[in-house]
Amino acid sequence: MPTATKTARSGPKRTGLTVLSPLTAWLTRPLASFHLLLAVFGLLTVFGLVMVLSASSVDSFNKDGSSYSVFSKQVMYCIAGLVLFYAALRVPVKLMRRHSLILLTICLGLLALVLTPLGTKLNGARSWFVVAGVSFQPVEFAKVAFALWGAHVLVTKRGLMNQYRHLLVPVVPAALLMFTLVMLQPDLGSTITLFAVLLALLWFAGAPLRLFVVMLLGAATAGVALSMVADYRMARITSFLDPMGDPSGQGYQALQALYALADGGLFGRGLGQGWSKWQYLPNVHNDFIFAVIGEELGFVGCAMVLVLFGTVAYVGMRIAFRNTDPWIRLVAATLTTFLVCQAVINIGYVVGLLPTTGLPLPLISSGGSSVVTSMLVFGLLANFARNEPEAIAALRSLGPGRVGKLLRLPTPAPYRPPAKRRPARPTPRSRPGAKGSGTAATRREAGTPARAARAAAPDPGRRHEEDTVERRSDGPHRPGRARRPQGCCRGAAPPVGRGRRC
Repeated sequence: MPTATKTARSGPKRTGLTVLSPLTAWLTRPLASFHLLLAVFGLLTVFGLVMVLSASSVDSFNKDGSSYSVFSKQVMYCIAGLVLFYAALRVPVKLMRRHSLILLTICLGLLALVLTPLGTKLNGARSWFVVAGVSFQPVEFAKVAFALWGAHVLVTKRGLMNQYRHLLVPVVPAALLMFTLVMLQPDLGSTITLFAVLLALLWFAGAPLRLFVVMLLGAATAGVALSMVADYRMARITSFLDPMGDPSGQGYQALQALYALADGGLFGRGLGQGWSKWQYLPNVHNDFIFAVIGEELGFVGCAMVLVLFGTVAYVGMRIAFRNTDPWIRLVAATLTTFLVCQAVINIGYVVGLLPTTGLPLPLISSGGSSVVTSMLVFGLLANFARNEPEAIAALRSLGPGRVGKLLRLPTPAPYRPPAKRRPARPTPRSRPGAKGSGTAATRREAGTPARAARAAAPDPGRRHEEDTVERRSDGPHRPGRARRPQGCCRGAAPPVGRGRRC
């Protein structure tokens, strides 16, 4: 009877192990991170296109007379993003790191130019460039450039991280300059994500914990001050604390999002059958597309989105920890934090846990700059996944594989740590008035023939002192040692040669 009970108890455990063992075996493959990242990237891209088509059909028909106008633009943005994804997948890591400062300088220049009349003001912020009817935000690319350059600086100074002036300079001043340029637009949501990138860089670089306490306190103080300066920011905080205080004004959007999520239930009303897109919820295909997912696909659809972004977090951190290049480790962890943090903020204010900030949901919300930047980040992470030591060994021994052959990807070069510099040997100080000293003087003296002969000749005085000390010892004769000749007195003259008596 106890045996049967023990067998019954071990049955579910064996079943669980049987289910998990194929997944565990697959994750141990050299290119598992690369393939898993491509799968998540493809699922998020296709799912985002489907939801943009469903959420924007009514608004597109009302404005342009076609239900596919916003969707067609999103497809074009995805094609442009795929081009950047492929370029980021092929560029060598050393080239990326070498030109990170140039990329950051270009982004800072664009952030300054967008404040001039060359920039376009949309939705109350001068954040866009419009070229041939296509708009893009330079701040989205500045986030990626800042992550690449900041990781390069911190890795270069990793031996000096215990000194605050090397830890903070020049990364923090550059970040403050970017914060200032972005807040002049103004764009508080992008400033928050830039601050998240800065925190991720310092955290994964090994900064002390007290620094983060000071930075978070400073960020909270700055947020309160900025909210008190602008009326619309204070209205957002007020509506977040009490959405029912103004249900038809500032709290309207947040309440409609909650109504859409509640209307979806467990399985939703069905794809394309939601009511919130019929002019009930503003920005339904941009910032609040997660509410449409909850209404049409229910809790199951929302859980699927959470699982996909959780997988992104897992794969990104796996790539960071499995690499040996410190720059790749820092950039991969920072970019993963950037993606996941932006998704958490978007979902947080849709469900009412955070104030509304206007950040899109990566790869799902409609918008050109966000989608293109997210695809660029996925391309960088995929490139880093192929630079894992096990992946490089497999690619060099077994070939590029099916995906590598299809995309014609080059085999990455293995990481070689830089050679350690030997510290310089200190030069001895010379005596005042001496012609030469130290190693050079010793070599000059040793090189003369007279000096060499004097050094090879025995010293008679030292030999006589050794004979005298040994005669005074009363110990027994040691085997293997020649007995000294007797009869020498203390006042006798020193011996002339080896073996001669006094």
